Amino acid sequence: MSLQEDIQHNCNVSDARDHGIYSMCTMILKLRNLYKWEHGLEPWQEAEPADLLEWIDAKEQYWASLAEEPYRPLRVDDLSFSPDRIEDINRVIRPGKLVYGAGYGRSMKTVFFLAERLREYSVAAKPVIILGRESAREMASPFAMAQEGVVYIRKYSLRFFLWDQIQELRSLERASLRRALKLHGLLEEGRLSQDRFRQRLDDVVETEMNLFIYHEIGELLQTTLDSSILEKIVIAFPGSVIELVCRTIKDILADTHPSGLLGYIVREERESSLGFYLGFLDGLRKNLFPEIVDAWDLFEQTGSWKYIEDARKHCHKKNLALADVVVEIAAKIGRDTNEEVKNLFNTRVIEPLGLAAAG
Repeated sequence: MSLQEDIQHNCNVSDARDHGIYSMCTMILKLRNLYKWEHGLEPWQEAEPADLLEWIDAKEQYWASLAEEPYRPLRVDDLSFSPDRIEDINRVIRPGKLVYGAGYGRSMKTVFFLAERLREYSVAAKPVIILGRESAREMASPFAMAQEGVVYIRKYSLRFFLWDQIQELRSLERASLRRALKLHGLLEEGRLSQDRFRQRLDDVVETEMNLFIYHEIGELLQTTLDSSILEKIVIAFPGSVIELVCRTIKDILADTHPSGLLGYIVREERESSLGFYLGFLDGLRKNLFPEIVDAWDLFEQTGSWKYIEDARKHCHKKNLALADVVVEIAAKIGRDTNEEVKNLFNTRVIEPLGLAAAG
């Protein structure tokens, strides 16, 4: 067995164990993109429905056969490593210009990948590795990750994210998204031009990559709600509204950290990046960051970045206070019953946000 085969086996086992964490809509999108990766298709290329359905049926049967399989150790030459020994494995394979990654995604789904290293540099004294073609991956395939202090950007997955996300918003009802697409020359007679988007997708990915890099930098630099606390919450309440809210607070703290995403956008006056950020801001993230909507309106009217910066500062301060409450409650996990902790989350975090309590 090769290293690539061992890693792909572990990817398949992860999918077999945890594909049930996704909603039906998300599951279909994940499966469709996994099919495209396996068959070397571009984001805009679609499989024949019958072929895709046959592949999904075969994949589900395969997963059923793997559900009880353990993760394999990874062998490089005469050495064998546990899959979580990321630094040791990369130290051995580095001359081959491949990068191995592993970690946990949403609801603690295990993530593995093997990809080519395109380039490497530092941002805010943190190493950033840009990855290209992937030879092993699982279904989640997060396009941006921070693991062991290193930021990974997976360009293949990012291409699919941007393509899919913009297709979902193609009605362009959001002025911010329309502005971003116009700045990239993707509009034709006020509509998204599919031809231009296909031609310029890689340019958009390259130009807007810092959006995702600086989000991960913000994640590494904000220490109030760190990964160990979030992991403790997720293990106690996997797939719950509690997990969703805590993850989103962590995301907003990363975005609004002075050295995070919005700090970068304001410093560099990146108007297209601001347009994409607001265009993609929805659901609970928008609920936690309402200040940015009025700030955008004032920015459009005046062109002054002061309004965006003021919104960033106000949101960061407000969500730091909310994160302090989350940390205080999380400290009770393992000491109090889960029901008591859940009730505290509901009364002090969930319900004040106007959300339905965790059941």
